[in-house]
Amino acid sequence: MHIPDYVMKVINRLNENGFQAWVVGGSIRDLLLNREVYDYDIATDATPEQVMSIFRRAIPTGIKHGTVTVISKGHNIEITTFRADGKYSDGRRPDFVRFAKTIEEDLSRRDFTINGIAYNPITGVLVDPFGGQKDIKKRIIRTIGDPIERFSEDGLRPFRACRFAAQLEFEIEEKTFDAIRKTLEIASKVSVERIREEFIKILKADKPSIGIELMRKSGLLELFLPELLKGYGIKQNKYHRYDIYFHNLYTCDAATKDDWRIRLAALLHDVGKYYAKKEIEKEGEGKKPVFYNHEIIGAAIAKKILRRLKFSNNDINFITHLIRNHMFHYTNQWTDGAVRRFMRKVGLENLDALFELRRADRIGNGLKQGESNSIKKLKERIQQIIEAENAITVKDLAVNGYDIMDELGIKPGPMVGKVLNGLLEIILDDPEKNNRETLLKLAHEIYEKHLNATKNRVEQTT
Repeated sequence: MHIPDYVMKVINRLNENGFQAWVVGGSIRDLLLNREVYDYDIATDATPEQVMSIFRRAIPTGIKHGTVTVISKGHNIEITTFRADGKYSDGRRPDFVRFAKTIEEDLSRRDFTINGIAYNPITGVLVDPFGGQKDIKKRIIRTIGDPIERFSEDGLRPFRACRFAAQLEFEIEEKTFDAIRKTLEIASKVSVERIREEFIKILKADKPSIGIELMRKSGLLELFLPELLKGYGIKQNKYHRYDIYFHNLYTCDAATKDDWRIRLAALLHDVGKYYAKKEIEKEGEGKKPVFYNHEIIGAAIAKKILRRLKFSNNDINFITHLIRNHMFHYTNQWTDGAVRRFMRKVGLENLDALFELRRADRIGNGLKQGESNSIKKLKERIQQIIEAENAITVKDLAVNGYDIMDELGIKPGPMVGKVLNGLLEIILDDPEKNNRETLLKLAHEIYEKHLNATKNRVEQTT
Protein backbone atom coordinates (compact mmCIF):
# COMPACT_ATOMS: atom_id res chain seq x y z
CA MET A 1 0.00 0.00 0.00
CA HIS A 2 1.71 3.18 -1.21
CA ILE A 3 1.78 6.15 1.16
CA PRO A 4 3.10 9.45 -0.28
CA ASP A 5 6.46 10.84 0.82
CA TYR A 6 4.96 13.90 2.52
CA VAL A 7 2.85 11.60 4.73
CA MET A 8 5.74 9.22 5.44
CA LYS A 9 7.83 12.18 6.55
CA VAL A 10 5.33 12.88 9.34
CA ILE A 11 4.94 9.20 10.25
CA ASN A 12 8.71 8.67 10.47
CA ARG A 13 9.10 11.76 12.64
CA LEU A 14 6.50 10.49 15.12
CA ASN A 15 8.08 7.04 15.10
CA GLU A 16 11.56 8.47 15.72
CA ASN A 17 10.18 10.20 18.80
CA GLY A 18 8.82 6.92 20.18
CA PHE A 19 5.17 7.22 19.10
CA GLN A 20 2.87 5.09 17.00
CA ALA A 21 1.53 6.53 13.73
CA TRP A 22 -1.35 4.92 11.82
CA VAL A 23 -2.94 6.07 8.59
CA VAL A 24 -6.68 5.84 9.24
CA GLY A 25 -10.16 6.47 7.87
CA GLY A 26 -11.19 7.30 4.35
CA SER A 27 -7.67 7.31 2.93
CA ILE A 28 -7.22 3.60 3.71
CA ARG A 29 -10.69 2.83 2.34
CA ASP A 30 -9.89 4.64 -0.91
CA LEU A 31 -6.48 2.99 -1.23
CA LEU A 32 -8.13 -0.43 -0.90
CA LEU A 33 -10.60 0.63 -3.62
CA ASN A 34 -7.80 1.97 -5.84
CA ARG A 35 -9.41 5.40 -5.70
CA GLU A 36 -7.50 8.66 -5.67
CA VAL A 37 -6.77 9.90 -2.14
CA TYR A 38 -6.92 13.62 -1.42
CA ASP A 39 -6.52 13.71 2.38
CA TYR A 40 -4.51 11.57 4.75
CA ASP A 41 -5.31 11.40 8.47
CA ILE A 42 -2.99 9.99 11.10
CA ALA A 43 -3.89 8.52 14.49
CA THR A 44 -1.20 8.42 17.19
CA ASP A 45 -0.64 7.73 20.86
CA ALA A 46 1.18 11.07 21.16
CA THR A 47 -0.81 13.77 22.95
CA PRO A 48 -1.63 17.01 21.08
CA GLU A 49 0.99 18.82 23.16
CA GLN A 50 3.62 16.24 22.23
CA VAL A 51 2.70 16.53 18.54
CA MET A 52 3.00 20.32 18.79
CA SER A 53 6.46 19.98 20.32
CA ILE A 54 7.66 17.58 17.61
CA PHE A 55 6.54 19.58 14.57
CA ARG A 56 7.47 23.18 14.03
CA ARG A 57 4.70 23.77 11.49
CA ALA A 58 1.74 22.55 13.56
CA ILE A 59 -1.66 24.21 14.07
CA PRO A 60 -4.01 23.29 16.96
CA THR A 61 -7.10 23.05 14.69
CA GLY A 62 -9.12 20.84 17.03
CA ILE A 63 -6.99 20.43 20.09
CA LYS A 64 -10.05 20.06 22.34
CA HIS A 65 -10.78 16.80 20.56
CA GLY A 66 -7.13 15.83 20.19
CA THR A 67 -6.49 17.07 16.63
CA VAL A 68 -3.45 18.97 15.39
CA THR A 69 -2.83 19.86 11.73
CA VAL A 70 0.75 19.50 10.53
CA ILE A 71 1.98 21.02 7.28
CA SER A 72 4.30 18.71 5.34
CA LYS A 73 5.66 19.77 1.94
CA GLY A 74 2.67 22.03 1.37
CA HIS A 75 0.07 19.44 2.44
CA ASN A 76 -2.14 19.61 5.53
CA ILE A 77 -2.24 16.40 7.54
CA GLU A 78 -4.53 15.97 10.53
CA ILE A 79 -2.96 14.10 13.43
CA THR A 80 -5.39 12.96 16.12
CA THR A 81 -4.53 11.33 19.40
CA PHE A 82 -6.10 7.91 20.01
CA ARG A 83 -9.37 8.75 21.72
CA ALA A 84 -12.67 7.43 23.00
CA ASP A 85 -15.69 9.71 22.82
CA GLY A 86 -17.91 10.52 25.76
CA LYS A 87 -21.69 10.90 25.69
CA TYR A 88 -23.30 12.84 22.82
CA SER A 89 -25.93 15.10 24.38
CA ASP A 90 -26.66 17.31 21.38
CA GLY A 91 -26.52 14.71 18.60
CA ARG A 92 -23.54 16.51 17.09
CA ARG A 93 -20.33 16.27 19.09
CA PRO A 94 -19.18 14.32 22.15
CA ASP A 95 -19.54 16.16 25.46
CA PHE A 96 -15.94 15.18 26.20
CA VAL A 97 -13.20 12.93 24.88
CA ARG A 98 -10.62 10.90 26.69
CA PHE A 99 -7.39 9.72 25.19
CA ALA A 100 -7.18 6.01 24.48
CA LYS A 101 -4.18 3.71 24.56
CA THR A 102 -4.69 1.52 21.48
CA ILE A 103 -5.57 1.97 17.82
CA GLU A 104 -8.34 -0.61 18.21
CA GLU A 105 -10.09 1.50 20.85
CA ASP A 106 -9.73 4.56 18.65
CA LEU A 107 -11.26 2.76 15.65
CA SER A 108 -14.25 1.65 17.72
CA ARG A 109 -15.54 5.24 17.97
CA ARG A 110 -15.72 5.73 14.19
CA ASP A 111 -18.88 5.71 12.09
CA PHE A 112 -18.71 2.95 9.45
CA THR A 113 -16.74 -0.25 9.12
CA ILE A 114 -15.24 0.88 5.81
CA ASN A 115 -13.75 3.84 7.69
CA GLY A 116 -12.64 1.78 10.68
CA ILE A 117 -9.41 0.45 9.17
CA ALA A 118 -5.87 1.54 10.10
CA TYR A 119 -2.52 0.91 8.43
CA ASN A 120 0.98 1.23 9.87
CA PRO A 121 3.28 1.79 6.89
CA ILE A 122 6.42 1.22 8.97
CA THR A 123 5.47 -2.26 10.21
CA GLY A 124 3.12 -3.07 7.31
CA VAL A 125 0.35 -4.05 9.74
CA LEU A 126 -3.28 -3.49 8.71
CA VAL A 127 -5.78 -3.39 11.59
CA ASP A 128 -9.41 -4.10 10.71
CA PRO A 129 -11.33 -5.13 13.85
CA PHE A 130 -14.83 -4.57 12.42
CA GLY A 131 -14.67 -6.27 9.02
CA GLY A 132 -14.27 -3.16 6.93
CA GLN A 133 -12.38 -5.00 4.18
CA LYS A 134 -15.18 -7.55 3.83
CA ASP A 135 -17.76 -4.77 3.59
CA ILE A 136 -15.65 -3.04 0.94
CA LYS A 137 -15.63 -6.26 -1.09
CA LYS A 138 -19.40 -6.62 -0.59
CA ARG A 139 -19.79 -2.93 -1.44
CA ILE A 140 -21.95 -2.19 1.59
CA ILE A 141 -22.03 0.59 4.18
CA ARG A 142 -22.54 -0.63 7.73
CA THR A 143 -22.07 1.13 11.05
CA ILE A 144 -19.54 0.05 13.64
CA GLY A 145 -21.69 -1.40 16.40
CA ASP A 146 -25.38 -0.61 16.88
CA PRO A 147 -26.57 1.71 14.05
CA ILE A 148 -29.20 3.46 16.17
CA GLU A 149 -26.55 4.25 18.77
CA ARG A 150 -24.11 5.50 16.11
CA PHE A 151 -26.73 7.74 14.45
CA SER A 152 -28.01 8.98 17.80
CA GLU A 153 -24.49 10.13 18.66
CA ASP A 154 -24.09 12.30 15.56
CA GLY A 155 -27.02 13.27 13.34
CA LEU A 156 -24.70 13.97 10.42
CA ARG A 157 -23.78 10.29 10.09
CA PRO A 158 -27.00 9.33 8.21
CA PHE A 159 -26.22 12.03 5.65
CA ARG A 160 -22.67 10.71 5.41
CA ALA A 161 -24.00 7.19 4.79
CA CYS A 162 -25.99 8.47 1.81
CA ARG A 163 -22.99 10.44 0.61
CA PHE A 164 -20.67 7.43 0.75
CA ALA A 165 -23.30 5.37 -1.09
CA ALA A 166 -23.30 7.94 -3.89
CA GLN A 167 -19.53 8.42 -4.01
CA LEU A 168 -18.63 4.73 -3.87
CA GLU A 169 -21.84 3.37 -5.45
CA PHE A 170 -22.28 1.08 -2.44
CA GLU A 171 -25.52 -0.08 -0.84
CA ILE A 172 -26.43 0.77 2.74
CA GLU A 173 -26.83 -2.38 4.83
CA GLU A 174 -30.47 -3.02 5.79
CA LYS A 175 -30.26 -2.51 9.57
CA THR A 176 -28.12 0.57 9.06
CA PHE A 177 -30.65 2.04 6.63
CA ASP A 178 -33.60 1.24 8.92
CA ALA A 179 -31.80 3.06 11.73
CA ILE A 180 -31.76 6.27 9.67
CA ARG A 181 -35.58 6.37 9.71
CA LYS A 182 -35.58 5.78 13.45
CA THR A 183 -33.16 8.60 14.25
CA LEU A 184 -34.52 11.41 12.06
CA GLU A 185 -35.11 13.55 15.15
CA ILE A 186 -31.38 13.56 15.81
CA ALA A 187 -30.61 14.27 12.16
CA SER A 188 -32.96 17.26 12.26
CA LYS A 189 -30.68 18.93 14.84
CA VAL A 190 -27.69 19.10 12.50
CA SER A 191 -26.73 22.58 11.32
CA VAL A 192 -27.53 23.44 7.71
CA GLU A 193 -23.85 24.24 7.12
CA ARG A 194 -22.81 20.66 7.91
CA ILE A 195 -25.62 19.22 5.78
CA ARG A 196 -24.77 21.57 2.93
CA GLU A 197 -21.16 20.35 2.83
CA GLU A 198 -22.28 16.71 2.66
CA PHE A 199 -24.80 17.61 -0.01
CA ILE A 200 -22.14 19.30 -2.16
CA LYS A 201 -20.04 16.12 -1.91
CA ILE A 202 -23.03 14.12 -3.15
CA LEU A 203 -23.36 16.51 -6.10
CA LYS A 204 -19.73 15.78 -7.01
CA ALA A 205 -20.34 12.01 -7.21
CA ASP A 206 -20.71 10.29 -10.59
CA LYS A 207 -24.41 9.69 -9.86
CA PRO A 208 -25.81 12.09 -7.25
CA SER A 209 -29.22 10.46 -7.72
CA ILE A 210 -28.04 7.46 -5.70
CA GLY A 211 -27.50 9.53 -2.56
CA ILE A 212 -30.54 11.75 -3.09
CA GLU A 213 -32.85 8.78 -3.58
CA LEU A 214 -31.55 7.18 -0.38
CA MET A 215 -32.26 10.45 1.43
CA ARG A 216 -35.79 10.46 0.03
CA LYS A 217 -36.49 6.87 1.03
CA SER A 218 -35.04 7.35 4.51
CA GLY A 219 -36.82 10.64 5.23
CA LEU A 220 -33.68 12.80 5.26
CA LEU A 221 -34.68 14.73 2.14
CA GLU A 222 -37.89 15.89 3.81
CA LEU A 223 -35.78 17.47 6.55
CA PHE A 224 -33.67 19.78 4.43
CA LEU A 225 -35.03 19.85 0.86
CA PRO A 226 -38.80 19.19 0.97
CA GLU A 227 -39.41 21.34 -2.13
CA LEU A 228 -37.71 18.72 -4.30
CA LEU A 229 -40.15 16.08 -3.06
CA LYS A 230 -43.14 18.07 -4.33
CA GLY A 231 -42.47 16.74 -7.84
CA TYR A 232 -42.56 13.09 -6.78
CA GLY A 233 -45.30 11.27 -8.68
CA ILE A 234 -46.31 14.38 -10.69
CA LYS A 235 -46.50 13.22 -14.30
CA GLN A 236 -45.42 15.44 -17.18
CA ASN A 237 -46.25 15.57 -20.89
CA LYS A 238 -45.39 13.08 -23.61
CA TYR A 239 -41.92 14.57 -24.04
CA HIS A 240 -40.88 13.34 -20.59
CA ARG A 241 -40.45 9.72 -19.55
CA TYR A 242 -40.21 10.52 -15.84
CA ASP A 243 -42.16 12.47 -13.24
CA ILE A 244 -40.86 15.88 -12.17
CA TYR A 245 -38.81 14.52 -9.26
CA PHE A 246 -36.94 11.86 -11.23
CA HIS A 247 -36.50 14.19 -14.18
CA ASN A 248 -34.70 16.60 -11.85
CA LEU A 249 -32.55 13.78 -10.47
CA TYR A 250 -31.52 12.41 -13.85
CA THR A 251 -30.84 15.88 -15.20
CA CYS A 252 -28.52 16.36 -12.23
CA ASP A 253 -26.76 13.07 -13.04
CA ALA A 254 -26.34 14.11 -16.69
CA ALA A 255 -24.78 17.51 -15.90
CA THR A 256 -21.02 17.89 -15.72
CA LYS A 257 -19.46 16.85 -12.43
CA ASP A 258 -16.76 19.49 -12.91
CA ASP A 259 -19.01 22.20 -11.41
CA TRP A 260 -21.33 21.26 -8.55
CA ARG A 261 -23.20 24.56 -9.01
CA ILE A 262 -24.39 23.46 -12.46
CA ARG A 263 -25.34 20.12 -10.92
CA LEU A 264 -27.40 21.92 -8.26
CA ALA A 265 -29.05 24.12 -10.90
CA ALA A 266 -29.91 20.93 -12.79
CA LEU A 267 -31.40 19.35 -9.67
CA LEU A 268 -33.59 22.40 -9.01
CA HIS A 269 -34.22 23.54 -12.59
CA ASP A 270 -37.82 22.26 -12.64
CA VAL A 271 -38.59 22.65 -8.94
CA GLY A 272 -41.17 25.29 -9.89
CA LYS A 273 -43.25 22.90 -12.01
CA TYR A 274 -45.26 21.60 -9.05
CA TYR A 275 -46.40 25.13 -8.25
CA ALA A 276 -46.94 26.15 -11.91
CA LYS A 277 -48.91 23.07 -12.96
CA LYS A 278 -52.24 23.55 -14.70
CA GLU A 279 -54.32 21.26 -16.86
CA ILE A 280 -55.72 22.41 -20.18
CA GLU A 281 -57.99 20.71 -22.65
CA LYS A 282 -56.21 19.71 -25.86
CA GLU A 283 -58.28 18.68 -28.84
CA GLY A 284 -58.22 14.92 -29.26
CA GLU A 285 -55.95 14.46 -26.24
CA GLY A 286 -58.12 15.42 -23.29
CA LYS A 287 -56.66 17.27 -20.35
CA LYS A 288 -52.91 17.70 -20.45
CA PRO A 289 -50.56 19.26 -17.85
CA VAL A 290 -48.78 22.53 -18.64
CA PHE A 291 -46.21 24.37 -16.55
CA TYR A 292 -46.17 27.94 -17.81
CA ASN A 293 -43.51 30.21 -16.25
CA HIS A 294 -42.19 27.38 -14.10
CA GLU A 295 -38.64 28.67 -14.64
CA ILE A 296 -39.52 32.03 -13.05
CA ILE A 297 -41.32 30.37 -10.14
CA GLY A 298 -38.53 27.82 -9.82
CA ALA A 299 -35.81 30.47 -9.63
CA ALA A 300 -37.66 32.16 -6.76
CA ILE A 301 -38.10 28.86 -4.91
CA ALA A 302 -34.47 27.90 -5.50
CA LYS A 303 -33.38 31.24 -4.06
CA LYS A 304 -35.29 30.51 -0.83
CA ILE A 305 -33.80 27.02 -0.65
CA LEU A 306 -30.24 28.20 -1.20
CA ARG A 307 -30.59 30.99 1.32
CA ARG A 308 -31.96 28.55 3.87
CA LEU A 309 -28.96 26.28 3.29
CA LYS A 310 -26.68 29.33 3.61
CA PHE A 311 -25.00 29.18 0.23
CA SER A 312 -22.98 32.24 -0.73
CA ASN A 313 -24.65 35.10 -2.59
CA ASN A 314 -22.44 34.44 -5.62
CA ASP A 315 -23.52 30.80 -5.77
CA ILE A 316 -27.18 31.72 -5.28
CA ASN A 317 -27.09 34.31 -8.06
CA PHE A 318 -25.33 31.94 -10.47
CA ILE A 319 -27.65 28.97 -9.84
CA THR A 320 -30.91 30.93 -9.92
CA HIS A 321 -29.77 32.77 -13.07
CA LEU A 322 -29.37 29.44 -14.87
CA ILE A 323 -32.76 28.21 -13.67
CA ARG A 324 -34.52 31.43 -14.70
CA ASN A 325 -33.05 31.33 -18.21
CA HIS A 326 -33.12 27.62 -19.05
CA MET A 327 -36.39 27.71 -21.03
CA PHE A 328 -35.28 29.65 -24.13
CA HIS A 329 -36.42 28.29 -27.52
CA TYR A 330 -34.02 29.04 -30.34
CA THR A 331 -35.18 28.85 -33.96
CA ASN A 332 -33.60 29.81 -37.27
CA GLN A 333 -35.95 32.79 -37.34
CA TRP A 334 -33.98 34.54 -34.61
CA THR A 335 -32.38 37.68 -36.00
CA ASP A 336 -28.77 38.56 -35.22
CA GLY A 337 -30.17 41.20 -32.88
CA ALA A 338 -32.19 38.55 -31.06
CA VAL A 339 -29.07 36.42 -30.62
CA ARG A 340 -27.17 39.41 -29.24
CA ARG A 341 -30.00 40.19 -26.81
CA PHE A 342 -29.95 36.57 -25.67
CA MET A 343 -26.20 36.81 -25.11
CA ARG A 344 -26.64 40.04 -23.19
CA LYS A 345 -29.43 38.61 -21.03
CA VAL A 346 -27.56 35.44 -20.12
CA GLY A 347 -24.08 36.97 -19.98
CA LEU A 348 -21.13 35.72 -21.98
CA GLU A 349 -19.61 34.27 -18.82
CA ASN A 350 -22.71 32.12 -18.22
CA LEU A 351 -23.40 30.78 -21.72
CA ASP A 352 -21.38 27.56 -21.42
CA ALA A 353 -23.04 26.73 -18.09
CA LEU A 354 -26.53 27.38 -19.48
CA PHE A 355 -25.88 25.23 -22.53
CA GLU A 356 -24.58 22.46 -20.26
CA LEU A 357 -27.79 22.68 -18.23
CA ARG A 358 -29.86 22.42 -21.42
CA ARG A 359 -27.87 19.39 -22.57
CA ALA A 360 -28.43 17.67 -19.23
CA ASP A 361 -32.13 18.67 -19.26
CA ARG A 362 -32.55 16.98 -22.64
CA ILE A 363 -30.90 13.77 -21.41
CA GLY A 364 -32.91 13.91 -18.17
CA ASN A 365 -36.12 13.66 -20.21
CA GLY A 366 -35.24 10.01 -20.72
CA LEU A 367 -36.06 10.08 -24.44
CA LYS A 368 -33.09 11.80 -26.07
CA GLN A 369 -29.33 11.96 -25.84
CA GLY A 370 -26.70 14.63 -26.29
CA GLU A 371 -27.03 18.22 -27.41
CA SER A 372 -29.82 19.27 -29.78
CA ASN A 373 -29.08 20.52 -33.29
CA SER A 374 -30.77 23.85 -32.51
CA ILE A 375 -28.36 24.51 -29.63
CA LYS A 376 -25.42 23.62 -31.86
CA LYS A 377 -26.63 26.16 -34.44
CA LEU A 378 -27.10 28.81 -31.75
CA LYS A 379 -23.56 28.22 -30.52
CA GLU A 380 -22.26 28.70 -34.05
CA ARG A 381 -24.08 32.02 -34.42
CA ILE A 382 -22.82 33.22 -31.05
CA GLN A 383 -19.26 32.34 -32.02
CA GLN A 384 -19.64 34.30 -35.27
CA ILE A 385 -20.85 37.36 -33.34
CA ILE A 386 -17.99 37.10 -30.86
CA GLU A 387 -15.45 36.80 -33.66
CA ALA A 388 -16.98 39.86 -35.34
CA GLU A 389 -16.48 41.74 -32.03
CA ASN A 390 -20.06 43.00 -31.99
CA ALA A 391 -21.26 44.96 -28.96
CA ILE A 392 -23.09 42.82 -26.44
CA THR A 393 -22.93 44.95 -23.29
CA VAL A 394 -22.71 48.66 -22.52
CA LYS A 395 -18.98 48.20 -21.97
CA ASP A 396 -18.63 47.24 -25.64
CA LEU A 397 -19.97 50.58 -26.89
CA ALA A 398 -17.62 53.04 -28.58
CA VAL A 399 -18.61 55.65 -25.96
CA ASN A 400 -18.84 55.57 -22.18
CA GLY A 401 -20.69 57.44 -19.45
CA TYR A 402 -18.19 60.32 -19.38
CA ASP A 403 -18.64 60.82 -23.13
CA ILE A 404 -22.42 61.00 -22.69
CA MET A 405 -22.21 63.51 -19.83
CA ASP A 406 -19.82 65.73 -21.78
CA GLU A 407 -21.92 65.57 -24.96
CA LEU A 408 -25.28 66.18 -23.29
CA GLY A 409 -24.05 68.46 -20.53
CA ILE A 410 -25.65 66.36 -17.78
CA LYS A 411 -24.44 65.23 -14.36
CA PRO A 412 -23.94 61.63 -13.14
CA GLY A 413 -27.27 59.91 -12.53
CA PRO A 414 -29.81 57.38 -13.85
CA MET A 415 -30.20 59.27 -17.13
CA VAL A 416 -26.66 58.37 -18.18
CA GLY A 417 -27.46 54.66 -17.84
CA LYS A 418 -30.75 55.08 -19.73
CA VAL A 419 -28.98 56.71 -22.66
CA LEU A 420 -26.23 54.05 -22.74
CA ASN A 421 -28.77 51.22 -22.64
CA GLY A 422 -30.78 52.91 -25.37
CA LEU A 423 -27.66 53.06 -27.52
CA LEU A 424 -26.97 49.40 -26.87
CA GLU A 425 -30.48 48.42 -28.00
CA ILE A 426 -29.78 50.14 -31.31
CA ILE A 427 -26.36 48.52 -31.69
CA LEU A 428 -27.71 45.05 -30.97
CA ASP A 429 -29.73 45.34 -34.18
CA ASP A 430 -27.21 47.40 -36.17
CA PRO A 431 -23.58 46.87 -35.04
CA GLU A 432 -22.31 49.11 -37.85
CA LYS A 433 -23.49 52.13 -35.86
CA ASN A 434 -21.07 51.37 -33.03
CA ASN A 435 -18.76 54.29 -33.66
CA ARG A 436 -18.24 57.39 -31.55
CA GLU A 437 -19.66 59.98 -33.97
CA THR A 438 -22.87 58.06 -34.69
CA LEU A 439 -23.48 57.15 -31.06
CA LEU A 440 -23.14 60.71 -29.82
CA LYS A 441 -25.70 61.85 -32.39
CA LEU A 442 -28.07 59.07 -31.35
CA ALA A 443 -27.53 59.98 -27.71
CA HIS A 444 -29.26 63.31 -28.25
CA GLU A 445 -32.32 61.59 -29.76
CA ILE A 446 -32.56 59.10 -26.90
CA TYR A 447 -32.09 61.85 -24.31
CA GLU A 448 -34.89 63.96 -25.85
CA LYS A 449 -37.24 60.94 -25.88
CA HIS A 450 -36.65 60.33 -22.17
CA LEU A 451 -37.17 64.02 -21.37
CA ASN A 452 -40.44 64.09 -23.33
CA ALA A 453 -41.65 60.86 -21.72
CA THR A 454 -40.94 62.28 -18.27
CA LYS A 455 -42.71 65.53 -19.15
CA ASN A 456 -45.79 63.66 -20.38
CA ARG A 457 -45.98 61.57 -17.18
CA VAL A 458 -45.81 64.72 -15.06
CA GLU A 459 -48.58 66.40 -17.08
CA GLN A 460 -50.81 63.33 -16.77
CA THR A 461 -50.51 63.32 -12.98
CA THR A 462 -51.24 67.04 -12.51
